[in-house]
Amino acid sequence: MAVAAMAAGALALSLTGCGGSADPAGRLGGKTPEATPSPSASAKQSAAATPSGDEAYRKWGLKAPLEFAPKPDRKPAIAPAAPGKAQVVDRIPVAPADKVVFLTFDDGAEKDPEFLKMAADLKLPISMFLTDNIASSDYGHFEKLRDNGSGSTINNHTLTHPNLRTLPFAAQKKEICGQQEHLEKRFGAKPVRFRPPYGNYNDDTLKAASECGISQVILWRVSMQINNFQYAEGSALKPGDIILAHFRGPSELKGSTEIQMTTRMLQRIQEQGYRIGRLEDYL
Repeated sequence: MAVAAMAAGALALSLTGCGGSADPAGRLGGKTPEATPSPSASAKQSAAATPSGDEAYRKWGLKAPLEFAPKPDRKPAIAPAAPGKAQVVDRIPVAPADKVVFLTFDDGAEKDPEFLKMAADLKLPISMFLTDNIASSDYGHFEKLRDNGSGSTINNHTLTHPNLRTLPFAAQKKEICGQQEHLEKRFGAKPVRFRPPYGNYNDDTLKAASECGISQVILWRVSMQINNFQYAEGSALKPGDIILAHFRGPSELKGSTEIQMTTRMLQRIQEQGYRIGRLEDYL
């Protein structure tokens, strides 16, 4: 189990987990897409005459409505956790033809009110993993995101965003349990899901998480950079991929906004013919 945990943590770290600045477009290959132009007056008039769903996707720079996967009749079978440890999930094992992916956002540095409008308009089901010393300056922002009707959730991402693999068991447990207590006090319940910073964890992490009331440690196989995805394997999305993104602003996105980054992410999902699922419906 320790070997598997170290390998998975190393894989996650290779996908630019939280904490570091986003990669420039050159490292990802391809040119930086042009910013989406403002709609013309005629386009605005046309949008005003269309249903609200059409108006929403056009408003946020998409060429077509997003497609969402319904809640599955049966949850996929995920490898069970070892005794006394939290379960590790890095991809949802769906059928090869089930082109569904899942949106997760980490940390909580950026708190753009326009993003709240975007997420609500598009009904984005976002699994949030919040770090206390980053997000707590305005937990109300993330509460609004949770309560916008899209089924978004708030989860644990430690108190101070350390590399847990470098810490002893007691220190890891303090980071995880401490954030459990903060989130319970602020939002009324302790989360049951946790993401280790940078994707780094070991057996102590899984044991500490379990003792703190965490049932699942959520990793990822795809990360959204500024303009494009970075993949753990291959050069395209795979069914069941959990996508990592961050609550980041222009200072970390080399001038791009959180909204522009998210628009590009959604465009890439659409271009590859995928639907968006609610992660918690599959766990």
